[in-house]
Amino acid sequence: MAHSAVSILRGPGELAAMTVEVVKRIFTKPFQFREFVEQAWFITSVTLMPTILVSIPFGAVISLQVGNLTGQLGAQSFAGATAVLAVVREAAPIAAALIIAGAAGSAICSDLGARKIREEIDAMEVLGVDPLERLVAPRVVATMFVALMIIGIVIAAGIGGGYFFTVIVQGGSAGAFLSSFTALASITDLYIAIIKAVVFGGMAAIVGAYKGLNAGGGPSGVGRAVNEAVIVAFMLLFFINAVITAIYFQVVPPPGI
Repeated sequence: MAHSAVSILRGPGELAAMTVEVVKRIFTKPFQFREFVEQAWFITSVTLMPTILVSIPFGAVISLQVGNLTGQLGAQSFAGATAVLAVVREAAPIAAALIIAGAAGSAICSDLGARKIREEIDAMEVLGVDPLERLVAPRVVATMFVALMIIGIVIAAGIGGGYFFTVIVQGGSAGAFLSSFTALASITDLYIAIIKAVVFGGMAAIVGAYKGLNAGGGPSGVGRAVNEAVIVAFMLLFFINAVITAIYFQVVPPPGI
């Protein structure tokens, strides 16, 4: 029983310790800028198209639901406010988290896992090169940077979809849609969405790197590591989202109408 309890706690403990070490290396070691640029370009290439393909129907569904709800309540003038509130506060960070964890996190895990089974990581350690400094830290910063861009695309697509379905499809007022933006949402909501995206990107990259660096058992082991990385990242990101949202509502009360 004691052994099983230790094995259960070992994974989260090692992940937390790795998070601390990566943060230290980002701020205290000479940063690998070239690796950062290469990884930022690579992560952008694997996440940009999924972001565009996901954000358009994502924004459409939210806009249709919000438009029907405001129509039933007789509050069509607040359609823009509710669409912006739903997209900026929750939908965009969640969509960014799913894309980052599913595309970027799995790509990082498979890359580092392949290096691990080819014993490149062991060779780096023998030569005195720190894998966390050389490989992990630039990937974490690159993923955070790309997540910041992704959430901007999702927010723009969500609000654009809301305008299209509310004004053009459902015949709403364009002036009322645009003028009600700040009725429920505020600039603080945008700030917290950006913070969520950056935190989600960093955690997804760290989880992917942790699983990749601990992969074993050949190519099939790398596949299992990628699968575990995506699942763990999803669960962790949804938990972090709930914690940040709860703290945000306590610190910044929602405005009244």
